[in-house]
This record gives sequence, structure tokens and C-alpha cells, in this order.
Amino acid sequence: MPRLAVALLAAALPLAVACAKKKAAPEPVTVSKDLPMWNAPIKTLQGKDTTLASYKGKALLLVNVASKCGLTPQYTQLEQLQKKYGDKGFTVIGFPCNQFGKQEPGSAEEIAEFCSATYGVTFPMMEKVEVNGPGRHEIYKALTPLADGSGHTGDIRWNFEKFVVSADGTTITRFDPQTKPDDPAVIAAIERGLPKQ
Repeated sequence: MPRLAVALLAAALPLAVACAKKKAAPEPVTVSKDLPMWNAPIKTLQGKDTTLASYKGKALLLVNVASKCGLTPQYTQLEQLQKKYGDKGFTVIGFPCNQFGKQEPGSAEEIAEFCSATYGVTFPMMEKVEVNGPGRHEIYKALTPLADGSGHTGDIRWNFEKFVVSADGTTITRFDPQTKPDDPAVIAAIERGLPKQ
């Protein structure tokens, strides 16, 4: 019997280690407060000129989004975060992108209507952008070199990849698309990044 227990333990240990590695929270990456992404021009979904600098002083969750993706229900959790932390110096900012399976084909008006009617989205949404390739937006040129918890750097892998930026602009934490917005590691990164009272 003890041999069986040892054999079971030996078989389970690599799985436990793999699960622990998978669940490891990514470390925030220290960055310059003067990253070019802050002043890169971008338009809102309504066509108004803006920059990320207009959100400085708030913790940010930057996320590339799509309306026709299996991960689209993450909008629900993103909006819950907006409601929970919005008055504490935090905002989600969505960046529609049609580069993954052409899952964001709509016009700005169609995207806005979908987000409002289907998920009650109140957080800021930007114009449709490219996050990979030669047309990659300046904001994503600054974000993609950063590593997530698995060590991945470079191209955005799919819709709903997330970056939590601290309110002071000195740290950014990257999360893969499958990590849900209400994952404890994402919540911890947001709470750590909120403005100091």
C-alpha cells in the first residue's frame, strides 16, 4: 500500500507543479513614466481625439476586444471591474481589433451599440486598432515587449489580452487572453496599481 501511495504521489507531483506554474501571477514590469504610448494619438469609438495621457493618475486595464469571439463574455467581468473600482481611480480601456479571426468586423457605431446593448459597457472604448504587424498602434508597440507570467513577449496572441498599468505609470502587468478579468491575479494587480490615498 505505501508503494501505491508513493507511486500516486510521484504521478501527481508533475501535474501539481504544472498547475502551480500555470497559475503563477505575473510580476509587474517596471517601465519608464515617459513611454511613448502616453502621448500616442488615438480616437475614441465616437471619433474624438485623445491620448492615454488623459487617463494618467488612474490605474488602467488596457484590453484588445472583439464582438464575435469565444472570449467576448469577458466584457461582463470587465464592466464589473469598472463598476467596482471606477470611483477608486481605475478604468478599463477597450481597443477593438479585427486581426484575430476577423472577429471585430463592425463599424464604430455597430461596436458601440453591441457593447452597450449586450454588456452595458460604460468604460472608454477606442477606435479599432491593429495590435500586431506593421500597422501596430504606438500604444501596443510599447506594450508588446513586456513579458507575462509565462515569459511570453511580443505579439498579442488573441482577443482579450490584458495589461494593467499602475496609476503612477511605473509598472505594467501583462495577462494572457484566457485569464479572466476577475482572476485573483488581475484583481491583485489592479488593487496594487490604484492611486495611493
